[in-house]
Amino acid sequence: MSDFLAVHDLSFSWPGRTVLEDLNFDVGPNQLVSVLGVNGAGKTTLLKCINRILSPSSGSIHLLSSDVLGMTIMDVARQVAYVPQSVGTNFPMNVFDVVLLGRRPHLQWFVGDGDRDKVSECLHFLGIHDFAFRRYDQLSGGERQRVVLAKALAQEPKLYLLDEPTSDLDLKHQITTMEKIRSVVGDRTAPSSAIIAIHDIDVAARFSDKIMLLHDGKIRAYGPPKEVLTVELIAEVFGVEAEVREDSGSLRITIQAALKND
Repeated sequence: MSDFLAVHDLSFSWPGRTVLEDLNFDVGPNQLVSVLGVNGAGKTTLLKCINRILSPSSGSIHLLSSDVLGMTIMDVARQVAYVPQSVGTNFPMNVFDVVLLGRRPHLQWFVGDGDRDKVSECLHFLGIHDFAFRRYDQLSGGERQRVVLAKALAQEPKLYLLDEPTSDLDLKHQITTMEKIRSVVGDRTAPSSAIIAIHDIDVAARFSDKIMLLHDGKIRAYGPPKEVLTVELIAEVFGVEAEVREDSGSLRITIQAALKND
């Protein structure tokens, strides 16, 4: 198992319903892992367990050899950034101040010039500096999504947990945002990794180092896209017929039809 992130025998249950059962996987530094599965497969639950928003029923999570489940909330925030699938829109704050919240785990008594510089850097990196001083609650859904991602980048974590980070974005910004995430994770001068819950199989195949297929609360397959995203496994997990091909060294997935029930 990797000493970057190692998850062992992780389970989570709601009263009367098991959501995740005995998950075992590891994530190395500079890796982008996409978690795929149908609605209700447990993708969001997995991210929330790793981030301590939810308490696992059993199992262990170690990040950089430290027991995440034994950390304080502030220690977790210094190491892990979580971007939820949807964020409230009633923040009466400007964009710059929302992104500045990402620096909170690192602050002592006051906000310094270095913190403000980091916020500006993240805004420019994601191309949203032009509306740095607009009200957050007056932005479009896609703009808000990019702001919350900038907040996560400003946090400078070791692990990014991103729940549908491109769901509200137009096609252009879906690709550019994934390219930005890929470049951050690929920066070997400041090793980090990302686990992304996502619905778009083709985007996941294009940008991920590894794919996790969640099915019936368990990991059905985990590994490089070429090994996991096969026609047979896509049919089994998603109930669809797909074409899988390589294009310029990248795996491309085209969904063709829903499989008929027997």
